[in-house]
Formats: sequence, structure tokens, C-alpha cells
Amino acid sequence: MNRTPRLPRLAGPKPADVTAGLVTGLFSIPEGMAYAAIAGFNPVAGLFSGVVPAIVGSLTARTVLMVTTLTSAISLTAQSVLADAGLDPASSGNIAMLAVMTGLVMLLMGVLRLGVVLSFVSNAVMTGFSVGIAVQIVTGVLNDATGYKPHGHNKLTQLADWMVHVGSWQLADTLTAAATIGVWAIAHAVKRLRTVALLIAMAAVSIAVALLGTDVELVKGIADIPSALPHLTAPQWSAFPHLIGGAVSIALVALAQAAGISPTVPNPDGSKSDANRDFTAQGLANVAGGLFQSLPVGGSLSRTGVAVSAGARTRWAGIFSGLWLAAIVLTLAPLAEHIPMPVIGGLIIVVGAELITGKIPDIRLVLKTSPLSTTAMALTFLATTQLPLQQAIILGAVLSLLLYCAQAARQGRLLALQPVGDGHWTTAVPPTRLSPGQVTVLDYNGVSLFAELPRIERDWPAPAPNAVLILVVRNLPDVPSSAMIKLLRRKAEELHQAGGRLILAGVQPPLAKIATDTGLADDLGPGGIMPATGVLFGPLESALHDAGSWLSTRPGSRPRPRPDTGEQGPTPQP
Repeated sequence: MNRTPRLPRLAGPKPADVTAGLVTGLFSIPEGMAYAAIAGFNPVAGLFSGVVPAIVGSLTARTVLMVTTLTSAISLTAQSVLADAGLDPASSGNIAMLAVMTGLVMLLMGVLRLGVVLSFVSNAVMTGFSVGIAVQIVTGVLNDATGYKPHGHNKLTQLADWMVHVGSWQLADTLTAAATIGVWAIAHAVKRLRTVALLIAMAAVSIAVALLGTDVELVKGIADIPSALPHLTAPQWSAFPHLIGGAVSIALVALAQAAGISPTVPNPDGSKSDANRDFTAQGLANVAGGLFQSLPVGGSLSRTGVAVSAGARTRWAGIFSGLWLAAIVLTLAPLAEHIPMPVIGGLIIVVGAELITGKIPDIRLVLKTSPLSTTAMALTFLATTQLPLQQAIILGAVLSLLLYCAQAARQGRLLALQPVGDGHWTTAVPPTRLSPGQVTVLDYNGVSLFAELPRIERDWPAPAPNAVLILVVRNLPDVPSSAMIKLLRRKAEELHQAGGRLILAGVQPPLAKIATDTGLADDLGPGGIMPATGVLFGPLESALHDAGSWLSTRPGSRPRPRPDTGEQGPTPQP
């Protein structure tokens, strides 16, 4: 089968995509500039991060509504990387080199299909991470919305400080943000206006502020918007050896943020997202954007949320966001400079709140699943709001691994199989001791994880003279734990010393090879390995026949009629 990657099919845009792209492009002006300024970069670099990267990312991503652009976490991480490397963050060549290298790391991860790693991140961890990012988004604009910059070492502390110091909120800023949220709520309540509610709120309140002469900060207070498109910038190649580790860090931060987009914003056409293709798309966006004055970028949950709230239907919404931003910069830069920052703050609060409320069903599901999953979700949320994002990502990965191991260990068990006639079998609790001169059939369910072995050994029946134990392992294609092989060899020896034997039925080829290479097959003896076949219970029937032949040669053992077929053979005992 041909697995050569191809670009996604680009169907025609929907009318709503044009509007959604316009709203997202307008948001990119103040938000991108603010994110860049917060980290000490030239705000224009943040502005241009929404042009080429957004177009390239939307053209190639499999999560079709994902908007690839600058985020606050990426901006702050990039600043930290350049500072640690002793490089000037004002140098366009250093920024270009960092963005290109970040893109190459993402491309390599996509080529190596490392997106599969994200499938091991549990829903509980991803839910906590997504909600934590949404809280970060809201907290990051509280200063714009109310004129008061909250203090604290983490986002939750800042949020609490902001709420405590209500008296320090600036009246003009707060009323402007509140009016923005109010106009949005009114427009959103009208079904026909729902997709353009954000644009209506932005335009209406911006015009009102201008007419009333309200004294609030405007976009031009951050920096002047140049009436020009981003130009080609050559990377500073001498910075390459100093940025290798930093590029990996930024790539991990960006990809982890983007990983929360596909479960939060599924494809409207029902198609499946592909983490590897999304890695590749973000890599291409970084390489292309880095050559055109862009900071490192990634899938933005906030900008994607804006696009979705504005009615985005296809990948054209992200493409139009870049095109609209370029057109606005070229033709309406002076006008865009008059957008009030409290308007942007109010609408970002709306977007963040929608992202959080959209996760409420997932939160409820996790709370009803298990205390372990709830704990993982809570810890990931706290880490995302209180630790540097790269540390929170590592903690989330570790929690997912521990959660997987704990759940796998609890699922590993042995079940007794008992014939009930007409070729049917029923399950039961394994006996504490095998029956002398009889056959006992056990079915193994697990993944051979070393953590589940104590439970398996606890349920393993004690040996008895001339007893045969058939262990069905049809669900075990491989043995990732050498401890499982050691356990099987030890149990085979115990049975052998008691005059009995162990037979493995339904053995997959990889497990059969391991059994041969490790000497387990020799310990089991001839007929100790019954290979898997296309018939579900075929290997078990062969094992029962072999066990009957073996028992007929043992003193004190007598073949009995088999209840499921009526043939002569050993009767499996519970």
C-alpha cells in the first residue's frame, strides 16, 4: 500500500470561513504583538507570525481548524532559549535561525512518526492540560481587560491577586471590556449573528470608544504597525550550535499545546486528525515563517478558538486569517492601530471561557472514571498553571505513563475456562490448587507488564501430582517483560517437579520465537507450545488432546469423556 504523505485535499471555502478569517486576522494584530512584547521581542515579529505560518500551517495540517501562529508560551520559551544561549533577541537573524531550527525538529518528529507518543497521553492528563492552557490565556489578558496587572509566581496566584484587588481595576478599561463581553453576548444570542459575534463586538465597541474619546490603551501603544508585508530574512547560521537544545524545547512546548486542539476542536467534516501530519504542518510553518520575520510558532488554542467562535468551517479559515492580516497590514494599518486593548482583553476572556466550558463534559467524565484519573487531571492542571510549560509537559507525560502502568497492572489476571458443552466455555475464578491427574485451563489477560506479575502469581494455582495446566495466551503477541518469561519457567519447573506439566496454547509467532531463544520451549518440552491458528479455540483443542495423550501414560491418571465433544480425553477442571 502506498503510504507516501500527500497534502490534504483543498476544497472550496465556505462564506463563514471568510468572516472567521477576518476576525482571526484582526485578533492577530494586538494578540501577536502583545505576546512578542511580553517576551521582549519586537512586536512586529509577533504581528508577522500570523501571516506566512498561518497560511502554510492551515494548508498542510490534518486538524483542519487549527491556526498555527505565535502563543504566549512559545514566545516566553523562545526568550528563555535565546537568553540561555547568550544571543541577542533583537537580532532578526537569531530569531530566524531559532524558528527554522524549531521547524526542522518538528519535521523530523513528524517523519519519525513520533506523534504516536501523544496517543499514550491519557484523556485525563490532556483535559487538565487544556484547561490549564485556557486559564493561562485568560490570565494573560487580565491587564488589558482591567488595567491592573496581577502579581504572583503562577497563574492561579495571579488570578487570585487580580480578584482581590478589584479596587485597583481601571474603570475605563473595565467598562470597555465589560461592554465588549456584553455586546458579544447579545450578538451571540441571535442565531444568525452567532458566527460574527466576535467581529460585531470588536467593531461596535472600538467605534464607541473612538466616538466617546474614552482614555484606554490602543494597539498603537504597543508598537506602530508597518504598512508592509514581511520580507525575506536570512538565518544567522553561527547561532546554530547554540540553539539545538533550545529548538527541541520550543518544539515540545508547541506540539504539546497543539495536541490539545484536535480533541477540543474536532474536524467538522468528520475526518480524523493525524498528530504526525500536524507535526509536519507546524514544522513547515516554522521553516517558512522563520524566513519571513516570524517568531517560532505552533498550533494556537486561543486563535483556533477565535476562528471556531467566528464560524470557521474548513481549513480556509486559517488561510484567510493570514491573507486578511496581510491585507490589513498593507491597507488599514493606521486604522487597526486604534483597536482598544480592553476590547481584545474582553474577547480573549470570552474565548478562554468557551474553551473551559467546552471541556466540562470531559472533566465530568474523568471525575466519574476513577480517583487515579482525577488525580492525574488535577496535577496536570496545577502543573500547567504553576510551572514553566516545558516542565508541565514532562510531568504530564510521566503521569500518563504511570496511569497507563497502573491501569495495565490492574487489568492483568488469570481466568479459569470451563467447558459447558456444544463447544462453549465459561469463565470462573482460578482454583487455589490444581487437581491431581486432571487438566486445568487458564486464560491469561494482560500485557505482560512487570507490575502485573505479582497479581498473576497470586492467582496461579498450586501444583499437584500429574496435573496439567494449559495457559491460553492468545491475546499476548509479545512479551515486553523478561520477568514474565522467568515466571513461566519457574512455574513450569514447579509443575515438572510435582510430576505435572505446563502447556502454552495460542502462542503468537513473536512469543514462540522468544520462547525458543530464552529456553522456555525446552523447559516446556515437546508439545509445550501450541501455536495460534485461525480457529479461536483450535490451539486449546490441540493442547487438550496432547494433555490427554500425556496423562494416559502417567500412573494414576485415567482419561474421561470430554463434555464438550464426547470424545475420550481429560476433563478440564476448575
